[in-house]
Parts: sequence; C-alpha cells; structure tokens
Amino acid sequence: MATAKELRDLTVDDLNRRATELRDTLFQDQLKLRTGALDNPAERTVHKRDLARVLTVLTEKKKTARKPAAKKA
Repeated sequence: MATAKELRDLTVDDLNRRATELRDTLFQDQLKLRTGALDNPAERTVHKRDLARVLTVLTEKKKTARKPAAKKA
C-alpha cells in the first residue's frame, strides 16, 4: 500500500500501470469471492482504496499538466 505522497512521485505511465494491476487484482478477488476461495475479504477493501488513491493522483497530474498548456495558448 502506497501513500498519496509516494504516488505523486511516480510518472503517469507508472500510475497507469499500477491502476491496471490493481484492476486485475480486484477482478481476481471478485472471482475468488464468488467461488468462496477468498481468504481475506478485507484485502478487497484495501485494493479498492489503493485503486482510488492511484486514480486520484493520476487525475491530479493530468489536471496540472493541462493548466500550463491552457495558459500558453
């Protein structure tokens, strides 16, 4: 689990990669939940929060990248 400060140091590509990995993990967790093979349901919550954190930082980075371009034009 990474904090928002640690995530802000990553590049947009790294954040996109991490978001994809977390989505895949959540999908696997969902399958395990349905089949009864999920050992710790609390991990799903942690993965959801991590994904939300990554997506929030990714949105912040995209907004800040757009603002300077709008001022120049």
